[in-house]
Amino acid sequence: MPLSGFLRFYQTYRNLDRIRQIVNVLLKHGFGQFVEQINLHRFIPLRKRIRAFGKWPTIERHTIPERLRMAFGELGPSFIKLAQLLSSRPDLITPAYANEFKKLQDKVPPFPAEIAKKTVESELGIRLEDVFSEFDETPVAAASIAQVHNATLRDGTKVIVKIQRPDIRETIETDISILNTIARLMVRYIPESRLFNPEGIVEEFSKTVRKELDFIVESKNAQRFKKNFADYKGVCIPTVYPELTTEKVIVMERFEGVRIDDIKGIEAMGVDRKELARRGVDIYFKMIFEDGFFHADPHPGNIFVLPDGRIGLMDFGIVGWVTPDMMEKMANAFLAIIRRDFDLLINQYIELGIVSDKVDIETFRREFKADLIELLQPLYDLTISEINFANYIETLTHLMVRHNLTIPSDLLLMNKTMLILDNIGRQLDPDFNFMLIAEPYASRLVRRRLSPHRLLEKARDNLAEAIELAQTTPRQLNIFLKRALKEELNFNVNLIGMQRLIKDIDRSSNRLAFSVIVAAIIIGSTMLIQSGPEGEAFGLPTIGIVGFFVAFVLGIWLLISIIRSGRL
Repeated sequence: MPLSGFLRFYQTYRNLDRIRQIVNVLLKHGFGQFVEQINLHRFIPLRKRIRAFGKWPTIERHTIPERLRMAFGELGPSFIKLAQLLSSRPDLITPAYANEFKKLQDKVPPFPAEIAKKTVESELGIRLEDVFSEFDETPVAAASIAQVHNATLRDGTKVIVKIQRPDIRETIETDISILNTIARLMVRYIPESRLFNPEGIVEEFSKTVRKELDFIVESKNAQRFKKNFADYKGVCIPTVYPELTTEKVIVMERFEGVRIDDIKGIEAMGVDRKELARRGVDIYFKMIFEDGFFHADPHPGNIFVLPDGRIGLMDFGIVGWVTPDMMEKMANAFLAIIRRDFDLLINQYIELGIVSDKVDIETFRREFKADLIELLQPLYDLTISEINFANYIETLTHLMVRHNLTIPSDLLLMNKTMLILDNIGRQLDPDFNFMLIAEPYASRLVRRRLSPHRLLEKARDNLAEAIELAQTTPRQLNIFLKRALKEELNFNVNLIGMQRLIKDIDRSSNRLAFSVIVAAIIIGSTMLIQSGPEGEAFGLPTIGIVGFFVAFVLGIWLLISIIRSGRL
């Protein structure tokens, strides 16, 4: 057995109890057919398989997305986090599933304060009373990965202490390993699942959740935001204490304010709600379009309003990046929309990498352009303040799904962030319009794209690429021709579903051969009984009786294997 195969076998054995739990939850919510399709039915008890006999029950009172959401909620932190990631990927899983996954809340009971205290002391190597004059045993927030306690340092500074749940890293690593196995099995046994790239989804999920598990990364993110907003007076980024931060514990400054969705609390402090909405979006546009680094989890629990009107941001575990190249393409797209140049707009979508290489570009251009015109043309009859940004983004996402386009994760994360901000802005100010605030930033992007400095920089980059291409092309062409002449040029053709077909044919032929052998034993035993050789048992030749017994055992074995597979 290859080393990789042995390691997979070992991991499967080690995670056996958790795999069985996952399989049972999927069965409970009516996904027996899926479990069987990806060859996980071997983890179902034989009695349950015989009872079902390949016809697994479904739950008619709930839709499939609802049932999957309930199953993920029951399976715990890893699956809840995965569902939250998928809720921002309607281009991969369709809007029906994405909308259902948005309902999953990351709320779990807190773990005991004694465990929290011991974790802080062991991680920081200190006694609690030596660092904190007060430590509130009742957590102010509890989620699947960590919980937060209020505390006060010995110098009187009010802080929060975020503490990771015990054994959560091991739990999530186990689930990631199982999810990787499920993704491989889906690609192997359900070839059409390749369309939404299950292995890529698990890889993206594992990267995201592992970053959330490392509070040192979160502290560095906070420090970067604090540096970016050093000269911006309208926002407050908490001070992080590096000497009190490890992978599992982080201590940072505590804000005395109210959540941004606490309208009564904001009014009681006398803060102008309209100005607050404008400032909040202004802060995020600075992050996205100037810094290229943005806070990607802006739900109301992470945004506070301070008594002086400043906005305080918390929780920097999830961040997004916007590269200069992506910024430029966004500027080009905005310019194309202004000029009603739909061909240029489609070019930007292609350059962003959202169009698969397998798509017929000319057909895509023709069909996508018609849909874009239908979507955007009515907007030209409106003023910018009349455009509903949330509806526009949602419609555009549906359009992407219809044309099987894969949107880059950072771009989707940015869209999700903007939609949340649009919703918060409308709660603060009924007359709030996202597009009106976005216009100055978009205009600056366009001007930056057309600036002499940027044009010169782009020309220099293009020239360098052309020189490199001129230098490498002859050598690559020479290698190609040499391989062709030596008949060493190979082409790989991947026939979707062929492996599964071969396996099914192989299984069927094995069963047929097995059945022929059983029949041969029965016929041979019958002939031996008829010939009547010496040695009898129960009045019949012994060797004939043994033959019948062997045929009976092999026949039962064959029947059980067919029942276990669920296919007759």
